[in-house]
Amino acid sequence: MLLAASSLAMQAVAQALPPATLTIALDKPALHAVSPTLYGLMTEEINYSFDGGLYAEMVRNRTMQDHDWAGLARWDVVHSGDAAATFALDRNEGPSAALQRSLALTVTKADATNQAGVRNEGFWGMAVRPSTTYKGSFYAKADSSAVGPVNVALVSNNSGKPLATASSQPLTTEWKRYEVSLTTGAKVETSAENHLQLTVGHTGKVWMTLVSLFPPTYKGRENGNRPDLMEKMAAMHPTFLREPGGNYLEGDTVEERFNWKTTIGPLVDRPTHRSPWNYQSSDGMGLLEFLEWTEDLKIQPVLAVYAGYSLKRIHIEPGPALQPFLDDAMDELEFVTGNDSTKWGAVRAKLGHPAPFPLTYVEIGNEDWFDTSGSYEGRYAQFYKAIKAKYPQLQLIATAPLTRMKPDVLDDHYYKRADEFFDMVKKYDDADRNGPKIFVGEWATREGSPTTNMGAALGDAAWMTGMERNSDLIVLSSYAPMLVNVNPGGMQWESDLIGYDALTSYGSPGYYAQAMFAGYLGTEVPATSVTGGGTRFFTSVTRDRAKGMTYLKLVNASNEPQAVQINLSGAGTVVREATLVTLSGTNPAETNTITAPTRIVPVTSTIKTAAASFTHTMPPYAVQVLALSTK
Repeated sequence: MLLAASSLAMQAVAQALPPATLTIALDKPALHAVSPTLYGLMTEEINYSFDGGLYAEMVRNRTMQDHDWAGLARWDVVHSGDAAATFALDRNEGPSAALQRSLALTVTKADATNQAGVRNEGFWGMAVRPSTTYKGSFYAKADSSAVGPVNVALVSNNSGKPLATASSQPLTTEWKRYEVSLTTGAKVETSAENHLQLTVGHTGKVWMTLVSLFPPTYKGRENGNRPDLMEKMAAMHPTFLREPGGNYLEGDTVEERFNWKTTIGPLVDRPTHRSPWNYQSSDGMGLLEFLEWTEDLKIQPVLAVYAGYSLKRIHIEPGPALQPFLDDAMDELEFVTGNDSTKWGAVRAKLGHPAPFPLTYVEIGNEDWFDTSGSYEGRYAQFYKAIKAKYPQLQLIATAPLTRMKPDVLDDHYYKRADEFFDMVKKYDDADRNGPKIFVGEWATREGSPTTNMGAALGDAAWMTGMERNSDLIVLSSYAPMLVNVNPGGMQWESDLIGYDALTSYGSPGYYAQAMFAGYLGTEVPATSVTGGGTRFFTSVTRDRAKGMTYLKLVNASNEPQAVQINLSGAGTVVREATLVTLSGTNPAETNTITAPTRIVPVTSTIKTAAASFTHTMPPYAVQVLALSTK
């Protein structure tokens, strides 16, 4: 009897998921178009996303802003033989009004053979590869021209041997910028266990700052980005970048906001500023670099402008007090979109980009629902009136619900567990279509650390099915945070999309789920119905009529297989061979890591049983895209 009962129980488990029927009416008018900007990117300076991440600068604390009781962070003295030197922060010497700090190196004993100087450890190391050229630069002056040149080297932490060397022009007693080029040999080992060293072979005092080293960058951009991270973003098929993104826009205080005017122009004229995630931003990733980022990925910017609220509950009352910040925003819009006959368009052209950037959406502030003063309604209205008067074509995004006016778009943010997203999938199905359009500007399934796991990918995918079905209302969406440095101390926020260290990077399961959804997206949503299936089975269908393709997104978040009967009415000819892309894991906790970056990745296969009506069985814990030719 016990054996019989056990057998019955096992059969019950095996039959736990009822079969689902998905019916797609291709012979009826589409329900609505898919937003052409549905999937995009959002990032901010968190988790060392820019400095130590996407921004390719290899030197950490390059402008000597990070200083505590232990001295200048990330810098140490070096000397060979019996050479001797000390260094300290000089708060009153710098090459510009923006940069008035420098590292003051005092060399009391040195010669050509026995040199002294400093080294920089980089952002948890410096990635060095064979047969690669690195561009170095620094600002320096000396107390005497007898000090001579600065010798620059990339050095292995483990052997102490130089991997590439170069020498600058001799120093003078005036601040100047010096450039060097360091090229590694063909036999150099690929490694991040390296540092940068700057030494002199003569006694004297040397001041230096804005010490910089760049590897080859994406598309060869000067002051550009890491190729591997840019390539991962490109593979997500984004259509926009929300910039400068999130709390980084607001800052903890008004003074620490993203003040775009101090982030453009030569690096020596950028004063840097503290990010709200408690480290100094170099501002190497300034407004123009953000815009060039979108240009390199062939996407459009969604520009967020500071609107008078900062994170420490500081707000500026609408009216005359807010006007200077509105003026700044209007100047910013002119910088982005104005031709070179305008004041700020001419500034952009002088900086090397004569052509204006395309712009459709502008976000007024960020997460202003935290402003308990109630000032946002008036602040938004003041910005809305001025921007619409000059740029009536722009769509303006509100970051908190409004009671006295309807914004063009409202920004909704969701950070949930997978089960919460399963329950929310139909949130927008019956939403008011007469209200503002929706920008899901930040969303994430928060499971897994530092990057998300397979369970989170299932939550993400389920949520995306709901966004696709409602892509007449939801015009934009972007996951957050996108990037995280996985080294100890590199993360301020768990459950991120892409992880990296100095040398390599990887995508989480959720990263691949998003790439699948955005990569197989039609232009319209056909009428569909779903019956049966388990409680954790989710679907969305889009169609590209011009290409003759129909894309089915299927999510099975159960530990059992899910059978799906697929019925296509009015499809005409259905090509029997269809593309099937599958992302699956053994359990929700399974994930990718920096040392196991491809444990869970999409697998593309072909099914040869597609027809106007056919059965498909999904594996457990799986996200699938089925691309059907329905001409």
